[in-house]
Amino acid sequence: MTSLNCSSSFSVLHFKCTMMLELQERVTELENWKDGKGLIICGAGNTFCSGSDLNAVKAISNSQDGMNMCMFMQNTLTRLMRLPLISIALIQGKALGGGAELTTACDFRLMTPGSEIRFVHKHMGLVPGWGGAARLVRIIGSRAALQLLSRAHGVDSERALHLGLSEGTLSSSDETGSLEEARAWLSQYTEGPASVIQAVKKVVTAGRELPLEAALRTEKDVFGTVWGGPANLEALTRRQKHK
Repeated sequence: MTSLNCSSSFSVLHFKCTMMLELQERVTELENWKDGKGLIICGAGNTFCSGSDLNAVKAISNSQDGMNMCMFMQNTLTRLMRLPLISIALIQGKALGGGAELTTACDFRLMTPGSEIRFVHKHMGLVPGWGGAARLVRIIGSRAALQLLSRAHGVDSERALHLGLSEGTLSSSDETGSLEEARAWLSQYTEGPASVIQAVKKVVTAGRELPLEAALRTEKDVFGTVWGGPANLEALTRRQKHK
């Protein structure tokens, strides 16, 4: 992770997969970001994330340390997924192992030409442990998720689009161009006041994660925060008609 700029409605988070503590710190910053609407997570140097640092993995190869790391990253990525921001994983190059799991914690995934998502855990004698399997099932269904995890084959941009794992393939492969394309793509979902965009994300998160009655209560509570609010009153003043 090399930068986090929260000066506008979008944040761009550059990710290097060995920096777990820094990722947690950045998620904490984003949880306290009141004016944000969108988040783009991308890699440094045209690689999204090439998986865990093998030297670091060897250093925590005992079961308890592995479980501690698993719980730490599950917590961090769950908090990332629940941010009241509309998030994109901008996948350049390879997203392998833990990097593939990270992509599933975002609302959407966009891929550049030649990029690849690959759950390589089986080849390491492992299964996903950061919540990637549970999220993958919710994104593409259990049958397709079982295929990706058990075969451990790479998923290119065309296949990802077919599975519903990706929203589309950008035209640019270079870091600057693809980031600008991702910003433009995200803007269609973040137009409007931050309070309303955040409220939309909150009710969708509740609907996805909570039992119906609890989700309905959350929706009611969130509705109460925007009803009669500045955006609602402005829309009433404009007497906006829907076409």
